[in-house]
Amino acid sequence: MPTTTTRAVTARATEARPRRRPRGSRTLTFWLFTGPFLIGLAVFVYIPIGWSLYLSFFEARFTVTPSEFVGLGNYREILSDSGFMGSLGTFTVFAAFIVPTTWALSLGLALLVNRLRFMRAFYRSVFFLPTACSYVAASLIWKMSLFNGVRFGLANTVLGLFGVDDTAWLASPDPPWYWLVVITARLWLQSGFYMILFLAALQNIPRELYEAAAIDGAKPGWQTFRHITLPQLRATSTAVILLLLVAAYQAFDEFFNLLSKTTWGRPPLVELYYTALGQDQNYGKGSAGAVVLTVLICVVTLFQGRIMGFGSREESK
Repeated sequence: MPTTTTRAVTARATEARPRRRPRGSRTLTFWLFTGPFLIGLAVFVYIPIGWSLYLSFFEARFTVTPSEFVGLGNYREILSDSGFMGSLGTFTVFAAFIVPTTWALSLGLALLVNRLRFMRAFYRSVFFLPTACSYVAASLIWKMSLFNGVRFGLANTVLGLFGVDDTAWLASPDPPWYWLVVITARLWLQSGFYMILFLAALQNIPRELYEAAAIDGAKPGWQTFRHITLPQLRATSTAVILLLLVAAYQAFDEFFNLLSKTTWGRPPLVELYYTALGQDQNYGKGSAGAVVLTVLICVVTLFQGRIMGFGSREESK
């Protein structure tokens, strides 16, 4: 028969053993946490996407209710629209410039912050802070204070010290000074976010790699960066470039607020905005343009990921 000591030990072990919750209770908890998010995702993302795709095959003017089936008519109309096609070409060039520029600036800031011996958290916060700023607010500051085109604007004041005449930065497309305004605003707004991504990747690189390289005679600086740091940042670089490409084609706020109702310098989303909410309010044509833009973003993203080997076996290793 079990002794008193044995019964006491058995009782304590039984009390210490965690009680398993019923499977139904865990399932209910899961749906309570994820249900609201999934409902919001379906209502505000998936249903509008599906409705936009459906609407692109119908005639829908001044209403989001389809009236007449037109098949691919809206697609032929949007693809023959010189304004929309011109915006796609222009912003392909814009993406080809802003993506590597932001990538290089973000990586440079991450390298500088990572080398700091003191106040690293302070500088990390300072460079990341513009990310919290609204694109609309930043655009208005750039337009009304920095590049407002009058003598008392900050840019013209600084250039006036060197004898340069006042420049109308946003007045005309010739010369296209508005690109300088847009690009500087976008660099200021988004570089800090991607800097944080690069900084996290830099801090995960094993120090043993640099120590082994030093033993092998590798010189600190460009040689170490090229053969050790940059290859270790391949996955992060690929993700950053993909995010930058998508963000470039989705540009809207700064162009809409900086260039107002001009007919030049419009990104695809602004063109679609005026197509769907302009004078004609052609929701069918606008929906077709949104589908075309989505397909283009997917193709460019997949092509870029293919070039950089995103998701390949070599990268996963």
